[in-house]
Amino acid sequence: MKFAYFAFAMILASFGKPTDKTEQENPNWQNTHAGIWKATIGQPGEVNLLNVAGIQPKAEALEKLGVTNFPLDQQEIKAEVRGGKTYLQLPLDRGELIYGLGLNFKNVHQRGKIYRLHVDHYGGRDNGRTHAPVPFYVSSKGYGVLINAAKYIDVYVGTGVRKDSKTPANPQDRNTDKSWSAAPYSDIVEVVIPEEGVEVIMFSGANVQQVVQRYNLYCGGGYLPPKWGLGFWQRTPTLYSDADVEREVDEFKTHNFPLDVIGLEPGWQSKSYPCTFEWDEGRYPNPGKFIGQMKDKGVRTNLWLNPYVSPEGSLYKKIEPYTGTHTVWNGIVPDFMTKKGSETMGTHFNRELLDVGVSGFKIDEVDGFDQWVWPDNASFPSGLDGETMRQVYGLLVQKWSAALYKARNERTYGLVRASNAGASSFPYVIYNDYYKHEDFITALINSSFTGTLWTPEVRKSGTEEEWLRRMQTVCFSPMAMINAWADGTKPWSFPEVYAQCQEVAFLRMRLLPYIYSTFAKYYFEGIPPFRAMVMEEGFLDPGEEAATDLSSDKNPYAIAVKKEIKDQYMMGESILVAPLFLGQQKRQVVLPEGNWYDFYSGEFVGNGEVIEIEPGLDKIPLFVKDGAIIPMMESIRQTSEWKENMALEARVYGEIDGKFELYDDDGETFDYQTGKYSIKELSAKEGKGRVKNVKGNGPWSYGEVSWSFMTK
Repeated sequence: MKFAYFAFAMILASFGKPTDKTEQENPNWQNTHAGIWKATIGQPGEVNLLNVAGIQPKAEALEKLGVTNFPLDQQEIKAEVRGGKTYLQLPLDRGELIYGLGLNFKNVHQRGKIYRLHVDHYGGRDNGRTHAPVPFYVSSKGYGVLINAAKYIDVYVGTGVRKDSKTPANPQDRNTDKSWSAAPYSDIVEVVIPEEGVEVIMFSGANVQQVVQRYNLYCGGGYLPPKWGLGFWQRTPTLYSDADVEREVDEFKTHNFPLDVIGLEPGWQSKSYPCTFEWDEGRYPNPGKFIGQMKDKGVRTNLWLNPYVSPEGSLYKKIEPYTGTHTVWNGIVPDFMTKKGSETMGTHFNRELLDVGVSGFKIDEVDGFDQWVWPDNASFPSGLDGETMRQVYGLLVQKWSAALYKARNERTYGLVRASNAGASSFPYVIYNDYYKHEDFITALINSSFTGTLWTPEVRKSGTEEEWLRRMQTVCFSPMAMINAWADGTKPWSFPEVYAQCQEVAFLRMRLLPYIYSTFAKYYFEGIPPFRAMVMEEGFLDPGEEAATDLSSDKNPYAIAVKKEIKDQYMMGESILVAPLFLGQQKRQVVLPEGNWYDFYSGEFVGNGEVIEIEPGLDKIPLFVKDGAIIPMMESIRQTSEWKENMALEARVYGEIDGKFELYDDDGETFDYQTGKYSIKELSAKEGKGRVKNVKGNGPWSYGEVSWSFMTK
């Protein structure tokens, strides 16, 4: 009895002793590029997000952004490794707002949030489980932090209150103080990484946009899609045959509606769930002939797949040695970290798909749902465990498939369900099955902080109003697409609003010179083509304004989130998009400083203020900044019509002198990466327009430029 008591006492005593602990330390930061520093803490894992993505920073473009100072007090950044985990502390100022931390759908402001960053299908809550849980955050104070670890990372964004805080708030009595809050003021970001070390990268900039630019350029720069990828997309029902697809393509021509890409869903394969990646001979007896006929009609073909290999396909035995311990839907899971696994999959895809002319893929189900994806205790031939593989699998399939097209000097563009840090230069747009329209726009805004692209695709609608509103927003996104795999919807499914749907689709086509040039900025300069308002010069985030009001004599416990702007965004450098949703008759728009004008009429609408608009159903509200020049080509139905001597209209807005750099290349190959492109400057002054050559002697699609001075 005495022995048992003694043993129990010893166990209790052991809980009070520190084990496997290092002292807190200030990381040693090494300057790697202009405005970028790296710190290595402890012994990081050999596999991280950036080395999986295989990124190469665009050093020359980073240097052009100029030298900046380290953005934080290094003594306030602390790290500790204990118990097999790494703990980070980074300071927060009063009134500082935090953006980023993945593809979130509900919130833009992240201060006061707790996340476990974990690749997964989005489940309707911003909790870190999402398609792209990128461990990168951006501060309103002009810096960003990337936690370069391929693990499930816990982030506490201004929620923990340390007893050694340098800016403690006074305790309050809930019984008597009406300003009492359940969320006391916190001055710290804390991060937990389940490894015995981590690489942390710090980015600095003059503003939020410049920080994001540096992050994107560090990750290789943004992707420049082929011209056809920016046209209109239609995905067909699952079991369509080649004859069904051809009939639908012809209907688009009959209805005079834009169409550049047709997407085939699982039924193109002989088996799917799991997949053979081989054509169904009944529905597609001659794939090469079918795809050739589509191209003759100006339409590219994109194929649905998930990467889980069926035992009934010819690939199974060849790839089996390079697959993980667990199956998904009874299909084996290729390990793209192995050279032989990637090569075996690549050989099959080249022979069966790329050689016959397939232009790209929709890569589904690489994100999650715990009940069907491999568990964390899975293992793979490369040595990766299930957790790490889940965090990087979306990166791996993007990198692998993009390389197949790059080897052919062909640009591709497609869809994917999972991504992570380092994916900026990959040719994929994220999508999912969640379908709340308002949250789709919040996701589009948040994607601009993560180095990813997102599409608010259209699937179905309950009314013609909802259909039109969704069609309007998808035409102002990285991919204009109807996903009709389940219900067969088409642009004319609601004939009452077909004319308006047709109008906005053709408006997108007319704006392609502007959009394509915007993506070129993404590639060369790292500027997101669709981005949050906080990246616009002259925009004061109302949340920051409210947070600045916090002081010890007012409400020290107020959470620094008052109002989020999550329903408007910038497309390119000059166009503000303010969509409406089902049931909305009017809405408020927050205009940055400077004069702003209505896109359609050129009329002045406001300057640095909140306006209320009631635009009606027909048009999506668009506003243009003072001095903007918007290049628009003549109305075309397909990008195959985007050829030499295309007539161009340059619309000029406002009263100050403006300019726009119009970019062009062949629109299909990677030759632009060796300098085969052209940039011409459009400028306007005193009612006269001018075109000046800036750089390059590459392809040029445009002919005569006519000038429209919209502001009278």
